[in-house]
Amino acid sequence: MHKRAVVVVFWITATVLTVFLGEGLQRVLTTPPPSTVQVLTYHNDNARTGQNLEEKILTRANVNAKTFGKLGFLTTDGLVDAEPLYVSNVTVSGHARNAVFVATEHDFVYAFDAETMTQLWRVTMLAPGEIPSDDRRCGQVTPEIGVTATPVIALREGRGVMYVVAMSKDKVGNYFHRLHALDIASGAELPGSPVTVQATFPNLHGVTTFDAKQYKERASLLLLDGIVYTSWASHCDEGDYTGWIIGYHAETLKQTHVLNLTPNGSAGAIWMSGAGPAADSQGNIYILDGNGTFDEKLDSCDMPVNGDFGNAFLKLSVQAGKLRVTDYFNTHDTQAQSGRDEDLGSGGALVLPDLHDDSGRTWQLAVGAGKDRRIYVVDRNDMGKFTHKKNARIYQEIDHMLAGPVFSMPAYFNNTVYFASVNDTMKAFSISNAKLVPTPTSKSSAHFAYPGATPSISANGSADAIVWAVEAHGSEAGILHAYDAGNLANELYSSSGKAHSRDAFSDNKFITPMIANGRVFVGTLTGVAVFGLLPQDKNQPKPPGI
Repeated sequence: MHKRAVVVVFWITATVLTVFLGEGLQRVLTTPPPSTVQVLTYHNDNARTGQNLEEKILTRANVNAKTFGKLGFLTTDGLVDAEPLYVSNVTVSGHARNAVFVATEHDFVYAFDAETMTQLWRVTMLAPGEIPSDDRRCGQVTPEIGVTATPVIALREGRGVMYVVAMSKDKVGNYFHRLHALDIASGAELPGSPVTVQATFPNLHGVTTFDAKQYKERASLLLLDGIVYTSWASHCDEGDYTGWIIGYHAETLKQTHVLNLTPNGSAGAIWMSGAGPAADSQGNIYILDGNGTFDEKLDSCDMPVNGDFGNAFLKLSVQAGKLRVTDYFNTHDTQAQSGRDEDLGSGGALVLPDLHDDSGRTWQLAVGAGKDRRIYVVDRNDMGKFTHKKNARIYQEIDHMLAGPVFSMPAYFNNTVYFASVNDTMKAFSISNAKLVPTPTSKSSAHFAYPGATPSISANGSADAIVWAVEAHGSEAGILHAYDAGNLANELYSSSGKAHSRDAFSDNKFITPMIANGRVFVGTLTGVAVFGLLPQDKNQPKPPGI
């Protein structure tokens, strides 16, 4: 007969937790101090900068293979395509926790204790008798489609609410998308949740109708001015689809806005490799949509006469209670780009902070790139619209600096924009005179194969800035890189180095690392790999989960 395992917990200091398991097995976890860090949305903020400027634990000095590595693994049922989210000091079952939230393609949402890595709750997004959607004969999200888009969290009046879009199908083959509102303390559905996504939009023939089986919610959710915005992608280029954006009131889940970007044409879907629609402080939304119909015949305001905006860098605003396209940029060769499937919609948009040129003029800009390997910087107050002359009215265009197409989005920190395109190094473009300097100031030694990488930034204010990125490396093996943000040639850490056997994890595409309170969270095929500072007592065994 085996002796029953006894667990005894001793608090040795404020930062070290020692646990004795069974017959003397001892494990030590470094527990971060109380945190105020919140990662409530994709890439940290609505501008989609990717910055966490409250990272006080990870520094350029301690992020290395000796002191930093994989601490454990958050096991889930289903692939993790959505970026994990993080909330400090959530009260769960009467105890304050730093919690990380994970959504999966098997239609589950989880909460884990970010320090102990124990599961706090798990809930399904499926209605009785349903299963996750099949992949709709498209290899972009496979073998099943459940929760693909990164959710968004609202903190208000002492309550946290997570908004999640989930796809499913029933026994007779009907497909559904539902928007859920979950209490982050328990995972419970809030009153009125979920709502089924349904929509129509007027066109020249009457209306066009949202058909659930034609779409997936790939781009991350946006919470702006009390509205949860969903945006819809196709399954590859299969079927009769168009570009939908649908908004819901965050309190009531009542549908508030419906916009179709190609109502009298086709295609123009929004997926941006998982990046979310970006927003500025004035309440405007910025997206890049995919190849599709663009009406080159323009009205007196230089807007497409039939309202078709395929393959465009778009600015959306709520005017007179309706969501509308209020400005845009289309390339001079937009029709040819769409025909070659070289659209802008593979990349995400980034809203830059206000910039000042040498004359003191203030510029409000956004930046994005897609499959044509060009970086586009638009003036958010005059995006350039369309002309047959070679992009004559755009604020700035940079050619020949990206080696491959962009299936990701950039990050911003300290007057620098970071890109990692396909089959290219990561490159840092500094900003001078309110424009990107075309020649990179630094670049990584590592090359990023398909799909490139979306970098994330951790820093303590302006100090100890680190650029994090996940490299797809084939054979389902991923590599986590950490670079000095001031010089990408200075690689601080790689999980493929001497610590590969300790730090290995399975790869998943379009993964954006999330950094919070001394931990780095990386989505994988079976859960989330958790990295952080390792126990430094060499006599101690590896941390849990390794």
